[in-house]
Amino acid sequence: MSVANGANDDKRPEIFVVVPSYNHAPFIEKCLNSIFSQTLRPNKLLVIDDGSSDDSPKLIEKVLRDSPFDTELIVRENRGLCRTLNEGLTTSSGEYFAYIGSDDLWLPNFLAERAKLLDERKDAVLAYGHSYLIDDDNRVFGCTADYKDEWAKYADGDPTSMLLNGVSPVSSSVFYRREPLTRSPWNENAKLEDYELYVRLMAFGEFAFDRQVLSAWRHHSYNTSRNLMLMQTEVIAAQNRNAGNFGVERRELAQAQSRSKLRYARELLQNGRKREGLKLFKESWRAADSTASLGKPLAQLMLPERFLQFYQRKKREKQLRQYADLKL
Repeated sequence: MSVANGANDDKRPEIFVVVPSYNHAPFIEKCLNSIFSQTLRPNKLLVIDDGSSDDSPKLIEKVLRDSPFDTELIVRENRGLCRTLNEGLTTSSGEYFAYIGSDDLWLPNFLAERAKLLDERKDAVLAYGHSYLIDDDNRVFGCTADYKDEWAKYADGDPTSMLLNGVSPVSSSVFYRREPLTRSPWNENAKLEDYELYVRLMAFGEFAFDRQVLSAWRHHSYNTSRNLMLMQTEVIAAQNRNAGNFGVERRELAQAQSRSKLRYARELLQNGRKREGLKLFKESWRAADSTASLGKPLAQLMLPERFLQFYQRKKREKQLRQYADLKL
């Protein structure tokens, strides 16, 4: 099914936006409205519903009627996220390309500021920044900048070290120069769509980091990103498939992978997932930068799971209070 609507008088810069939709009926309207509210309108918005079993297609069709620019909706059987993104990319045109998951949000200046940055940084293949973290009720409970010493130690310019250590941008914060993306699209066999893409794109240019927080990344029970073991496995598999892109010896790559495993082990342990965390900890504890840094994960192994869950609840409550005045 295809629905077209609207027109766009903006000629420059040319921006093509894709929304891959899959079973996000509670969130899709807010996602689409965040695109309609952009201060710089895209030339076209393409929504591809990837075989949703909820009411997403009907909701999308209804919301797109109010679009202030050209839109199209494609509804078809499930093919997976990477194939859906490549379908959108193949259909796209123009200088710039951006996509946002159907549960995430852009702030109004996202397209304008990211396009401006790439206009200024001709050697950059993409622009990205930090993202707010939101829950099912649209409450902000954090920002990736809060984790910049661990999960969000972002780079401006050469991203090699960042990606080597398994750190990558949140997809909702990324804005692409379309031509390099067409030369190195998504790996349709990958289960984690973006990390390998970044590793491949760094061969074509630098990454431009924007300190502005212009997107929101939703965390809920069925985020792929919450499956930490899957993420860890996919990151290492992508590194092994593209080892030559890093320009380092195998030994250095192995050391970086151990550091990455240790980081995932810490995250699993602090969330009370001791069996998985202990497995990774045994494989990676030698990568710790000091004996003292091993104290916290060892303590988490000793603490009861009930206590760790209580701690996580209190931590979330504190984060919600911290961002209580921020409404998205």
